[in-house]
Amino acid sequence: MLSADAQMTLECLRRAVAAREGNHLRALHEDKQTHVFGIDVIDAALGGSLAPGTLHEFSPSAFLHLGAATGLVLMLAVSLGASRQVLWVRAEFADGEAGSPYGPGLALLGLPVDRVLMLRVTHPLEVLWAMEEALKCRAVTCVIAELPNDGSIADLTATRRLTLAAREGGGFGFLLRHRSSALASSAETRWEVATASSHLDRFGGLGRVTLALSLVKNRRGPTGHWTIAWDRHECIFSALSLAVAEAAFDRSDRAPFAHAR
Repeated sequence: MLSADAQMTLECLRRAVAAREGNHLRALHEDKQTHVFGIDVIDAALGGSLAPGTLHEFSPSAFLHLGAATGLVLMLAVSLGASRQVLWVRAEFADGEAGSPYGPGLALLGLPVDRVLMLRVTHPLEVLWAMEEALKCRAVTCVIAELPNDGSIADLTATRRLTLAAREGGGFGFLLRHRSSALASSAETRWEVATASSHLDRFGGLGRVTLALSLVKNRRGPTGHWTIAWDRHECIFSALSLAVAEAAFDRSDRAPFAHAR
């Protein structure tokens, strides 16, 4: 067991690292385009926005909701604007599990195919390598990497490398796992996504896409659960429910301080 002095020194170092990371993220917010959901309670939980220059993870709450998780990632890519390209990296066999992206469908969602660069690689490990290299490039708005199952190769070491690469390039890293993962990760946020009941439009046709979001990890504030809708014509989100959970204590600067005895 560490002595009281050693424990205090360790705690001071943790706080110093947390403060340095926070200052870096604030500088990125000032210099780079950031994304906000446009929903006050979610933006507040995120400290104003999804932080640029960071990694964010997404997975379906159950495998049958993989389409919903993929849809959310693409909606976020749409809302980042049309100034730069979106790179989507997939393993070749991912089509067999999740199907292939459909060009006209992407366009209807608000993401024209001329904005999407699709890269198919042979092995999942190559997905991570390609994502890391692409995140260092300032010519892309975001990099989407799709991993089968829970993406067990994307462990703490691998996600830390991706975080550092995103920080270097200043863009957004969206890691899409086909199943939820219990692995430790350096991602700024971790989301679980499911479909939710929608309402018919005023003509009795299909209504807006509706998603149930669970923010299960948030290094900058509270976690929470929300139901949101996506308007593909305006390319904006709107809130259908506003529940928020308690603040997360996964960062050392927010954990209760105690002396070792």
